[in-house]
Amino acid sequence: MELFLRHMPARVQTALANTAITEPRALAEEADRFFLATQRFGPEVLAPTRSYAPTVLTNKVRCEFPPAGGATCPLTPADAEQPPGEEELKAPSVGFKMSGHDQLVLCLCEFTRLLWKLLLPLVLLTVFLVAVLVLLVAGLRLWFQSNRNARRARDGRPTVAFFHPYCNAGGGGERVLWCAIRALQNRYPEVNIVVYTGDQDVTGAQILDGARRRFNVALPGPVEFVFLAHRVLVEPGLFPHFTLLGQSVGSVFLGWDALVQCVPDLYVDSMGYAFTLPLFRYLGGCSVASYVHYPTISTDMLSVVSERNPRFNNADYISNNLFLSAAKLVYYCLFAVLYGAAGSCSHLVMVNSSWTLDHILALWRARDRTSVVYPPCAVEHFLDIPILDEEEEEEQRGKHRRYSVVSVAQFRPEKDHRLQIRAFKKLADRRAGLQAEESLRLVLIGGCRNQEDQDRVLMLRGLCQELGLGERVEFRLNVPFEELKRELGGATIGLHTMWNEHFGIGVVECMAAGTVVLAHKSGGPRRDIVVPFEGGPTGFLAEDEDGYADAMERILRLAPGQRAQIRRRARQSAARFSDREFETCFLAAMEPLMNTLER
Repeated sequence: MELFLRHMPARVQTALANTAITEPRALAEEADRFFLATQRFGPEVLAPTRSYAPTVLTNKVRCEFPPAGGATCPLTPADAEQPPGEEELKAPSVGFKMSGHDQLVLCLCEFTRLLWKLLLPLVLLTVFLVAVLVLLVAGLRLWFQSNRNARRARDGRPTVAFFHPYCNAGGGGERVLWCAIRALQNRYPEVNIVVYTGDQDVTGAQILDGARRRFNVALPGPVEFVFLAHRVLVEPGLFPHFTLLGQSVGSVFLGWDALVQCVPDLYVDSMGYAFTLPLFRYLGGCSVASYVHYPTISTDMLSVVSERNPRFNNADYISNNLFLSAAKLVYYCLFAVLYGAAGSCSHLVMVNSSWTLDHILALWRARDRTSVVYPPCAVEHFLDIPILDEEEEEEQRGKHRRYSVVSVAQFRPEKDHRLQIRAFKKLADRRAGLQAEESLRLVLIGGCRNQEDQDRVLMLRGLCQELGLGERVEFRLNVPFEELKRELGGATIGLHTMWNEHFGIGVVECMAAGTVVLAHKSGGPRRDIVVPFEGGPTGFLAEDEDGYADAMERILRLAPGQRAQIRRRARQSAARFSDREFETCFLAAMEPLMNTLER
């Protein structure tokens, strides 16, 4: 019994010492009552007081009746109400304070009781909110369906809508858009074509005229344009931090604007705004398809952050900080889950390369609905550039050889023009002793979208001056197509340095023009473009400054006849990416959805 009492709290031992109980079993029961009373009613349970808190006065315990929370009390109500006698008041009382552990346990118990009391109201509130949400979605869906039925009754034909907020731009994505529309209008002339665009500074006629001038794409039928007033919501400059999430949320609001103005039968996202897909499918009741140029987030981006590698989209202050890298990795992983859930809503998925296919399959998990449709490249426009044989090249170049390295890429950070300049510097240093026999220059051709790109060009010019290449590097901004052909026709090497380029239209154009291509050993160029053709190489691949310098030096050392063979194979291989091949593959992929449209 002494061992039992020794393990009881000191305040309970003191209280038991003032009792007249000696029988072991009764003493143990009394100890349990004291211990529970102290746990239940706090540190003043043994203090002499006339409040409802439990009190020990010599051999009596007073407590509240009925005890709160189902606690037991060793006294009867009558005992509890009976005031202590004079002797009891004179008797020494025992007081104590609860330990920190006991107070924590008591707080946790009270908090648990509070949560339990709130559980039922929370469940009822959740059920109510879910019911309201379901009714709201059902009501909106019925409203959108009534709008579509009214339009169908008015037009008498189904509508296919393309979501392309930047349709008046001059990039490869816009060429895909207009070639896709041309293919659909030739195959399905009875279908109405709508384009959602944010280009409010131009008219529809001006947009179509720009497509004809830039891409030589003339549409056989009319196109209806729905102008969106809030394209700024998907501008990256609006979100300096959490850009991916901000643009995705902004695309949902922009998609809502589009859906309210026109409810199509078939919706095609041709710019990669995957979060608009569930909006059009579940609220608009539309069939949805998507053409993915580049996944918004990829497993490679997750690897870059987890390995803490500095990139254009992983700043040094983040990659150098373990905590920030871990936080960004969690953010990327959560966003990848949301991106995959949104993309999986698509009934049909088309991707532009094998590299994009791998990432979309990993994120969207829609293998049975996904196919590769290579983008259309204007290879036929470069076929008139002659490829010289060994004797003709030697005669044209003469004794003083002139070598031109040409890069065709927009001046965006991911294109990595700094790598091109630094690699060219190493090449120039290695061939410094041949300056009397040859001239070597680097020509950077590309477009500037905004002031940020213009500032980037100024920075690159400064880098050239710093490296002593001011007279050897030329910048050609926003050049017309004929000048592009002229530069590629006289180029020896076509240079490309973007890491994980999703496809690489510029690489295909260089191959079609007859240059020897040197591309980054990643993404679409490695998987789909610079691949062996008819048993021979079609170009070269590299990864870093030394690798690019080595490859360029190797190309320049090749005999003119060897270079001519590589050029011919590359041009023949580039025919896989013609407009005709794109239209054939695009129509084959779209046919199942087009057949579901009521005409």
